[in-house]
Amino acid sequence: MYLFKRKDELERHLTTARNEGKHIGFVPTMGALHRGHISLINAAKENSDLVVCSIFVNPTQFNDPKDFEKYPVTIDQDVLMLTEAGCDVLFLPSVQEMYPDGLTAKMHYDFGTLETVLEGAARPGHFQGVGQVVHQLLNLVLPDKLFMGQKDLQQCLIINRLLKIIDSHVELVICPTQRENDGLAMSSRNLRLNPAERVNALHLYQGLSYIKHHYRKEPFSELKEKAVNDLKASGFEVDYVELISILEDGSVIFPENAATTPLYAVVAAKEVSSGVRLIDNILL
Repeated sequence: MYLFKRKDELERHLTTARNEGKHIGFVPTMGALHRGHISLINAAKENSDLVVCSIFVNPTQFNDPKDFEKYPVTIDQDVLMLTEAGCDVLFLPSVQEMYPDGLTAKMHYDFGTLETVLEGAARPGHFQGVGQVVHQLLNLVLPDKLFMGQKDLQQCLIINRLLKIIDSHVELVICPTQRENDGLAMSSRNLRLNPAERVNALHLYQGLSYIKHHYRKEPFSELKEKAVNDLKASGFEVDYVELISILEDGSVIFPENAATTPLYAVVAAKEVSSGVRLIDNILL
């Protein structure tokens, strides 16, 4: 695996590969890799000639500076995992390399109502930061396909909108959420949980699972109230528990009945004891 820390070196390497007719698959990450990330690498390997992964903890997408400071960093382990998975190229830039002129945004992206609901409402400015860094990375890597996980469902929708805004022909491939054996969605933030908090985090998935099995039988308002109350009783501050549907243009609506498809239950909550904010979703 080749490792690059500078944009110009990465671009030269990928230009050579592209001139050789290789199709490039790209997996952007913030490191602290787990099996969910490796499943994206595997999907990219199956659908590309050359797989590029980036590791960059992007400061512009953290609306909480403390969250940025505490984000887990496991570079040595990440490099080993990517090497063993057969990743071809790792891009590992510094903040200075990605933002040589400072962190002030040079462009505002019109993500529409996607930026005002759910994660957008809970984390103001978050998706502008995501757009800022992914736009840069796409211009550097120029991939044929971009691989992301369903766990970050709204982020996937934002990136899909970004591709349209910048008139990119990159194909976005959304891969299924990877879960632990007990159902907990794999997340880098799980590394910040102690064993008891890790078990407690299962309440998010359990709430979603209950909704999945009862949404045709009980009013969603009652299912939502039950899930919220359960999370609060288990020591969580709840940002949202919602039922959403995704329209053909990639925007999100909050349907009043279960007949609308595709239908997802989504949740975001912060565990008070650990201070770790977790998200999850499930296709109903």
